[in-house]
Amino acid sequence: ENREDMLSSKSDRLTEALEEANKLFSGVSCAREAALDAQFLVLASNLGKEKASELHSEMIAFDSLAFAEDLLTFMGINRLEADENDSDSEGTSGGYLPSNAWHKLGVESEKYFRRAPSFHYMLGSFKSDPPVPRQRIERQRKAAGGGAKRAMPAQLKKMEESHQEATEKEVERILGLLQTHFKNDPDTPISFFDLVIDPHSFARTVENIFHVSFIIRDGFARLKLDDDKLPIIEPSKDNEGKKDDYSAGARNQVVISLNHQEWK
Repeated sequence: ENREDMLSSKSDRLTEALEEANKLFSGVSCAREAALDAQFLVLASNLGKEKASELHSEMIAFDSLAFAEDLLTFMGINRLEADENDSDSEGTSGGYLPSNAWHKLGVESEKYFRRAPSFHYMLGSFKSDPPVPRQRIERQRKAAGGGAKRAMPAQLKKMEESHQEATEKEVERILGLLQTHFKNDPDTPISFFDLVIDPHSFARTVENIFHVSFIIRDGFARLKLDDDKLPIIEPSKDNEGKKDDYSAGARNQVVISLNHQEWK
């Protein structure tokens, strides 16, 4: 009799009837009463099915107001200290957002927008201009004979000559210092190590020994051992014709061992 009323979405008559049936079922004692309860359960199930089918459950619909309300709640809106204008106005939700509200929303929404970081050039982007074509250099054809002597580059010649000239000048400078010392004090020979050792540079000491070796080789000076068996150096008395007077067997080359510790 009340079918239309129970099927209405705004009515709770079906729920009330089910609750009343549950109360009555506790006092059932006869089979006929149990059969009536089962009949009512079938009827209530059919009514519930029809009522559920008439409901319009629009799950895909987007409620902007509900979304905005949830968004404000997540961002931490404060409704207690609302402005007077907002509190008096009807249909609007009063309150104010904290200073980090949008930052909080951005951090949360960042999780749902995963993407690769943008690429940055350390030294600027590459130029899109086409490469400049290289000028073709024609190779010189080889001579037919092929046995001609190749000329040394001028720059290399100049470098070798400058290195040789620097060595000769350094040898002449050391020889001049040695001759000047003995000219001022001819009776005092100078220690070989006092002459060549640079107290501030081990490499310079090795260079000095190298340059003095040319003076000894050419016969402009000679080495002797003093009473302490230490080498001393003195210039030759006559420098003219030393190369001719000294034979190859009269001058011997000697290897001096001098490490960094001994130099110190």
